[in-house]
Amino acid sequence: MSPPSRRSFLKALACAGLAGAGFVLPARAQSFPQAFSAFSVDVSILKAKGLGPFADLVGAAALDELRRSFADRVDPRGPRLVLRLTGVTLTPFPGGGGGLRWHGGGGGGHDAVEGEALAVSRRGEVLAWHPMLAVLDVHTSILVPNEQGRAVAVAQHYVRWLRRQI
Repeated sequence: MSPPSRRSFLKALACAGLAGAGFVLPARAQSFPQAFSAFSVDVSILKAKGLGPFADLVGAAALDELRRSFADRVDPRGPRLVLRLTGVTLTPFPGGGGGLRWHGGGGGGHDAVEGEALAVSRRGEVLAWHPMLAVLDVHTSILVPNEQGRAVAVAQHYVRWLRRQI
């Protein structure tokens, strides 16, 4: 039997009721410094997957939220906080409807961002690493899916959960 794909993992995670919460992968996450000298977001993996300008939109939203959420943790002597986004998943049925099944109301799917946070020293050494997947419930109509707005919302959600985790 082959290992589950990333898509099936995200679907299983969303179905397990973890939507709306940040899910932290239990791999080698280290303690993070409490202050950072600068913030950046790397979306090169998303661009390599063909997301192009959409990756830039997600990256810009994440960077804005990093600056806002970590504004009280800025110290020029600290390492840089680099966010490397590796996956963005938007549900194709934000209204909850899929095919012949109609659940009514607005919402029913889940959007997700996957990535990792890195504390990087001035010499380029990775001091700490924190992988994370954040899943967000979608509350919009299928008639007005608003993919760009949803992408911004899930990127902001990712950063807010990251703030709680590190």
